[in-house]
Amino acid sequence: MSDSFATDVLDITTGATERVVDLTGDCEQFLTRTASGRDGLLNIFVPHATAGIAILETGAGSDDDLLATLHHLLPADDRWQHRHGAPGHGRDHVLPALVPPHATLPVIGGRLELGTWQSVCLVDTNVSKDNRQVRLSFLS
Repeated sequence: MSDSFATDVLDITTGATERVVDLTGDCEQFLTRTASGRDGLLNIFVPHATAGIAILETGAGSDDDLLATLHHLLPADDRWQHRHGAPGHGRDHVLPALVPPHATLPVIGGRLELGTWQSVCLVDTNVSKDNRQVRLSFLS
């Protein structure tokens, strides 16, 4: 692998409930190992049809507000055409249209450039799948 590109995969256990999982620390650790003070881009990608990546404030209720909003917009009921899995699972397949499965962020001097209250988060509403892989890639 060249010095200009590095990649790693995180295995994240989300459990059997809808979750917003803060990945910021994992992203920072990855950049410490790979970015070496360089400028570039960090791409975060979740290769699943029922999860997304969001940049938002955590710990002050915004993560719970996001889940509540998604539940309001995408109710877990029988209205969905996609019907395998838990009741309302079709909504989970619509989630990536609202919370995309990727984000690309600037890295300056080897450090992730986020705003004061921003965090990198995995959003998972699929209660039938309790583990996810998240791919981190640094390009300089």
